[in-house]
Order: sequence, then structure tokens, then C-alpha cells
Amino acid sequence: MPDRGGGPTGPRIRVGRPSRRVRTLLMTLGVLAVLGMAFTMFAGFWTDWLWYRSVNYSSVFTTTLWTKIGLFFVFGVLMALAVGFNIWLAHRLRPPLSAMSMEQQNLDRYRMGIAPYKKWLLFGITALVGLIAGASASGQWRTWLMWVNGVPFGQKDPQFKLDVSFYAFDLPWYRFLLGFGFAAAILSVIAAALTHYLYGGLRVTSPGARATAAATGHLSVLIGVFVALKAVAYWLDRYGLAVKSSDFRATDNWTGLRYVDANAYLPAKTILFCIAVICALLFFATIWRRTWQLPVIGFGLMVLSAILIGGLYPAIVQKFQVQPNEQAKEAPYVEKNLEATRKAYGIDGTKVTDYSGTGNTEDKTKLRDDVDSTASIRIMDPNVVSPTFQQLQQIRNYYAFPENLDVDRYAKDGKDQDTVIGLREINLAGIPKKNWINNHFRYTHGYGVVAAEGTSADAQGRPNFTESDLPSKGDLGTYEQRVYYGEKTTTYSIVGGPQKEIDYSDDNGEKTTSYKGDSGVNLSNPVNRAAYAVTFGEPQILYSGAIGDGSRILYNRTPKERVEAVAPWLTIDGDAYPAVVDGRIQWIVDAYTTTNGYPYSSRTTLGDTTADSLTATNDNRAVVAQQNQVNYIRNSVKATVDAYTGKVKLFQWDAEDPVLKTWMKAFPNTVEPKSDISKSLMDHLRYPQDLFKVQRELLTRYHVKDATTFLSGSEVWQVPDDPTNRSGSAVPPYYLSMKMPDQKAQAFSLTTTFTPTGRDNLSAFMSVDAEAGTSDYGKIRILKLPTNTTVNGPKQVQSQFNSQEDIAESIRLLRGGDSEVEYGNLLTVPLDGGLLYVEPVYVRGGGLKYPLLRKVLVTYGGQTAFENTLDDALNKIFGADGPAAEPPDEGDTTPPPTSDNPTVQQALEDAQKAFDAGQEALKKNDWEAYGKAQKDLEDALRRAEDAQAEASRAGGAGGGESKPGGKPSSSPSGSPSPKPSS
Repeated sequence: MPDRGGGPTGPRIRVGRPSRRVRTLLMTLGVLAVLGMAFTMFAGFWTDWLWYRSVNYSSVFTTTLWTKIGLFFVFGVLMALAVGFNIWLAHRLRPPLSAMSMEQQNLDRYRMGIAPYKKWLLFGITALVGLIAGASASGQWRTWLMWVNGVPFGQKDPQFKLDVSFYAFDLPWYRFLLGFGFAAAILSVIAAALTHYLYGGLRVTSPGARATAAATGHLSVLIGVFVALKAVAYWLDRYGLAVKSSDFRATDNWTGLRYVDANAYLPAKTILFCIAVICALLFFATIWRRTWQLPVIGFGLMVLSAILIGGLYPAIVQKFQVQPNEQAKEAPYVEKNLEATRKAYGIDGTKVTDYSGTGNTEDKTKLRDDVDSTASIRIMDPNVVSPTFQQLQQIRNYYAFPENLDVDRYAKDGKDQDTVIGLREINLAGIPKKNWINNHFRYTHGYGVVAAEGTSADAQGRPNFTESDLPSKGDLGTYEQRVYYGEKTTTYSIVGGPQKEIDYSDDNGEKTTSYKGDSGVNLSNPVNRAAYAVTFGEPQILYSGAIGDGSRILYNRTPKERVEAVAPWLTIDGDAYPAVVDGRIQWIVDAYTTTNGYPYSSRTTLGDTTADSLTATNDNRAVVAQQNQVNYIRNSVKATVDAYTGKVKLFQWDAEDPVLKTWMKAFPNTVEPKSDISKSLMDHLRYPQDLFKVQRELLTRYHVKDATTFLSGSEVWQVPDDPTNRSGSAVPPYYLSMKMPDQKAQAFSLTTTFTPTGRDNLSAFMSVDAEAGTSDYGKIRILKLPTNTTVNGPKQVQSQFNSQEDIAESIRLLRGGDSEVEYGNLLTVPLDGGLLYVEPVYVRGGGLKYPLLRKVLVTYGGQTAFENTLDDALNKIFGADGPAAEPPDEGDTTPPPTSDNPTVQQALEDAQKAFDAGQEALKKNDWEAYGKAQKDLEDALRRAEDAQAEASRAGGAGGGESKPGGKPSSSPSGSPSPKPSS
């Protein structure tokens, strides 16, 4: 039927047309612009495909791509059809004649204006909504793959008795479909209503009926579809209560049903579902009744019911039934939350043991012997000594070490020892001359491993290197030392072509090499070169003569980037670490599978629970996808990245994890079985830090198993702030080989401490067996201290160290000149019912701006020692015989000192002078003068110690009694400061 409307047209105005040359130029520019945009899009797609093919994970690219394309077209077409059909139907149902009114006469002009372009307008609108809907749907590729590949958990929720997979895999997809349906219904109602209005089916000011019968029936059906979808939403909301966030105990990020949910919201949702179904039927009945009276009344009742039944009634139940007796009402639901949360985070097997916190053995000599068998105490802090590695082992300015080194285990003389390890990676900021060739062709890789014993230092306080120099040599044997992939390697390199690379430098000058690996993408193809020139915004890639046969471009070179790219469904741990395995340097990356749909389990935000004093100062230590909220996590994958070839391997670590099984169905042949992990690789796998930090945060509340204690909050703990720095962030967990009270031998462990909420004394000590491949791997042990006694926590121990008079004086001397004192990791070791604290103290002295180990702080049972070495400090604490003190000079006629004895004062002044002389020698790199100054400093401090001890004997006080002035001595000798390292 032709459109109505018409009227005289105005005079035509002729506008001069551009010349043919101008039109040709404009057309050419337009075509070039379109081609440029098309090639830019193609370049991004093509380079991604080439990269995935180069790492042998092209199936990940194709599966993801085809899933996105499929969702885009299916849901884009569905949305376009829904909106387009309703526009077409509204146009078809338009009335043959319009009312003679000013409103319709104004609309006639619009109808006439769009009449010649109706088909194009319809196509444009449907295409636009289709593109938007398709783009939104393509972002749900993970949801679709989890739904279509989901496997059962084998666990049922306590309320609806449905498998957990329904909430983790099915419910998110159903909610997406529901949201899509709502969007389609709303857009269809809006489009149909506008079309009916434009063509007279709906009237606002015209006389007569406000809507034609056809428009009434059409819009009623669409609104009926919307209400029917609302009924489905009410039904799904019933199951959503099991994973719904709640404001109950907000600090717990509670999920799952509470009393008010089970007894008010659940029946309310069922009633609202029934009302919504009836209301939808009333709207559908309008097709025959041609009136909106009943459906409007029904819709109003539904809204009123939603307010009263869905909002007011639960509030009344909460106010008058729950609040007067909250513990009794909520206890059954809290127990469900406790059980689900402990299972979902893998903390249900945590062993909590009471621990006295005070020593039981009187024989201190035996305790001294027990220390060595209980723990291999690490005094090399990997988070402090990186500058020392840099200064002593950088060799060339274009090498660098990560800001935080790593702790691993390596065998020496048949025995595993804790080792601090780092790679000498390329550092473009230190190359002699920066230009495109140097940055991307010549300086392409780092070289070698540097490792040091974790439990010792040399006489100068430097690490005892077990692997060092360039090329590196030592205990690790022969291995491929070139590092093309690392944590600091963040730019692309072009290797293997005519341009030689700098390999390393020695006394005979620079050595060059050419990359022989098969990593990266071949640039011999001009299409590839053009694509990368566009992708990297570097036109020289297209025409540079430095690129030729064999040239390959390496990018995405950090281990975490590579693992995240080949497995986008994994969450990556913040700390990748290197290991020498079977003659190659392998980066080991821990990866997690997570979900936010585990019923009754409390949620946590990964970025918050994995934050500590290290992540506060180093973004590279942050967990990938840190803003993700999850309520289930498993360390299901161990990944490796070869530092030379960049080859990525994914190993199935948790064979029982249903989330990993689901992703393995979606991406077959991407994850290798656990049995493929070699023995040599297994020796270097460990329990991941980020999982441990998530678990320790949950265990501050979920270490209790009964609802009454949980609700009272009397047993809530907190992770203490790091006392060794001023970041105000949580103390990081520490790797340490140690033996818990129920263990027979030391095991590589990850440890932390807890304090009561708002207080600084110790509540508990937590350890997990981090030794992969052992039967106890992953077993969490907590030593719970009594609440009726006070045991010092880390902050209090650090405060004691800083405030003790003789220690404070020694630290003041160490800070002399422009030196800086840095505290290392404060390690806690359970020992004979008590707790041994050990903390290395480093000094950055004079012009040497790197830390050297100068002292070790130790405390146990209220006794504190501050000595040059760990052995000296332990000997002093436990009264063991140390090195015999040198007798005083025969000619020494110093009178017995008093508290203000000038002999003591003179000795301390001599010590200060010797220390200053040592700092000046360090600035000049005069090691002979430095050694003499250290000997003078030792002699001066020994004289001060002997004079002070003589004064104590003269005053009738033995070692360990009061000093002059009434302050207790920290050690039997009562020395004001210890002997320094020589």
C-alpha cells in the first residue's frame, strides 16, 4: 500500500559539481583510505595468526576466532531479525487513513522524506543493532565454551541438590541468553512503537482512539514476551540465590542463602514467577480482546507484588525474626558457607594444631643443635640482594637482573640447598648507543644464570655465588645460556638474518652470534614484513637491508605474556621463576583455573588478596587479571617457557579439577598430562605464592569449623604488615626449607604468620609443604598459639630489635656517613615449642650503592642477639661456645669501667673512626685499606665489650643481669655492639 502524504515541492537549486579531476582524486583517496583501513585490520589478524602458529598453538587461535565469529553472526542476525521483523510488521499493520489532525500532518512530512529510503533505512537500523548485539555476544566466548563443554563437579549444592557445574557453567550462559532476550524485546518494543506512531497506529494528540487494534495487539505480544522473560528471570533467580553476593558480614564477601533467603526470598521468587506467567498470558490474550485493561492491571499487580513480596516481606523477616536471634537462625547457613568455602579454595585439609609458643627444653646446647636440623635458615633475601647481583655480576651495562630474585633448590654434594637465583637479562637502557639497529638487531638477548647460596655470605657480606661470571660457570654444569625470553625482555627483536647479534664480551672483545632457534615469525615473506611494519608502526621493517633470508621477529617475550596468550582461560601467577632443567633455562609459570559460580563459597578479589609489600613496589609481581572476583581456585596447570626458544608447554597439574577438564575439552591437545613432567623439572616445581596468599587470607576467618565461633568473630586473624619496610602492605610469604613439629625432616616450605585483628602479638604460624612430587605437597599446617598468653608477633619483634640499646647503638654506627641500613626477610621458625626469629641486616655503604650482609638479628625466648654471622648469633642466644675472645694486651692498665667510663667511650669513638675509614676505602675501591679499617673496628668493639663486661663484674652483676643504668642486657656478654665482619 502506498504511503500517504504529498504536496508541492520547492524550486530546485543547481549546485556546481566538482570537476572530473577532483572527483577522480577524491575517489582515489577514498579507495586508498578504505584499503588502508582494510590492510590495518588484516595486519592485526594476520600477525596474530602467524604468532600462534609459531608457538604451535594455532588451535587456540582458531577455536577462539571461530567461536567469536559464530556468536557474532548468530546473535547479530537474531537481533537484526527481531528488530527488523517488528519494524516491518508495524509498517504492514499501519492504518490505511490517518486522522485529520495537526499531529498527523506534521508526521506526513517525515513519512514523505523517508519514503524513497525505507528499505535502506530498515537495512541500516537492523544492521546497526545486529553489529552491536553481535559484538556483545562475541565477548561471551568463554561462557559459551564452558557451557557447551562443561563437565560435572561431582558435588551438589545443599539447597537445590544440583551439581556445582550448573552454577559454574550453565547458569552464566542462561543469564546471558536471558539478557539477550530482554534486549531484543525492549528494542523491538521501541522500534515497533516508533513505527506505529510514524504511520498513525499510535496517536498522542489526535482525536479518537490512541491506538489501532493492530498496534494494540502487536505491542501487547511484545510486552507479553518481555513479561514472560521476566518470569524466567524470577525462576533463575531462585538458583542465583546460591551464588548471590550478600551484605551479611561484608568483610567475608558472603555468597549463598541465608535464613532470609531460604525463608523469604525463595518463596517470593516462586510466587512472582507464577504472577509473571499469568501477566504474560493476559498480554498475549490482548490479540483477541483488543484491550489493554486486564494486562495493565496484571502488570501493575506484578510490580506491586515485586515490591511487597520481593522487598518488604524479606525486610520484615530479617528485622523481626533474624536480628533478635541471629546466631541461632544463621548458624545452619554459616555451616554450609564454611564447608563450601574451604572446599572451593582447597583449604579443607588444613591441619590446625595448638602450639605453646614458649620453649620446653632447658638444655640450650641441645636447642642449638636442633636449629640446624629444624631449618636451613636463609639469610640471603632475594628481594634485597638484586642490586648486589647487579653490581657484582652485571658485567656489562646492557645486562640487568629482575628487581626481585627467586628462591629455588639445587643439589650440592648430594644435598638440596636453598638457592637465590636470577638471570642476566638484556637491558636496552644500558646499551652504549641507542638506535633502531642496536635496539632490535644487535642487543637481543641476555646471558647466563647467576646463583648464590641462600644460607650463607662471604666475609665481606657478599653472596656466596655458586654460578657466576660471563659466560656463567659453577655448580649448574653445561646449559644453553642465552636468554631471549625473560621478565625484562619487553620489546621485539629481529634475529637470524644478515645482521649479527652481540653475544657477550670478554677479555678478547665482543663475541657475536646468530639465533639458531625456530622461535618467532619468518620475515622473508614481504606480506609478513608489511603486516609487522603496520602492526608495530615501524616502516623500516618493510625496507631495511638488515632483514633478509632467515630473519625472524621475536615478540611477546615475557613468560607470563606467552602463557596467558596460549591459554587465555588461565589466570597467571605473579611470580614466574627460572630454573636450569636438562641443559636449558626454563621459566616456570604457575597458572590457575577459577570460577565465580561455586555455590555458598565466599568471593575474593585476586588483586586484593595477593597484594603485599612486594607487589606494592613491583608491578611485575602482580597477578594477571587481578581484578577478577572468584570463589573457586585451583593451581591446575604448571607451565614452562624455554628462555632460548620461547617454547611454551602446559602440564596438567590437578587431574581432578573439573574447570580444567572443561577447558581441555574446549581446547584439546593443548595441555600435556602430568606424567610428561620430567624428574628434573619436578625437582624445581613448588607451591605457588599467589595461591598461598589467597588461602592465607581466607584462613584468617575460615580456620574455624563451627558456626558459633565464626559468627562471634572472636577467632578472626589478620595478615600482619611487613615490619621491615614502610609500605604499610602485608608481609609476603617466604620460601624456606624447614621442619614443622609433626615432620621428621626438613621440607621446602612456604610460610607466613597471623596476628589477632587490631593487635600485634602472634596468633598463628602457617606453613605449606611446597616440595612438588612429595606425598605431603600442598598440605597446610597451622600452629595456633594460645589466646591467654602473649607471644610477640613480627612487628613487636622488629620493634624490640630497633629499641634495644646496644643494638640501636650498633645500627647507628652502621648508618655512619652516608650508609643505609636495610632489613631483610624476618623469618619465623617453630623450635621446641617456641618461635625463633631471624632477620639479616644489610648495609649500603659509601659509594657502593648495593647491600652487603653485615649483621644477623636473632631472638628466641626473650633473648636477642645481633652478631656478624648467623652462627655467632645462634651461639650467643643458646649459650654455645663461640670463638675464644682474644685476651687484652698485657700493658693494658685500664681501670674497671663504670657506666660513664671514658675507656668505653674512647673505644666507641675509635670504632666510629675505623668505620668511617672503611667507608672511605670502599668509595676508592681500596680493599687493603678497607681490610685494615675492618680489623681496627673489630679491635675497638672488642675493647668496648671487654671494658663493659669488666664493669659488670666489678659491680657484682653477671652476664645477662642489669647493666649500669638499670636496662637489661640482651645477651650474656652485655656487649653494646657486636663484632663486625672483617
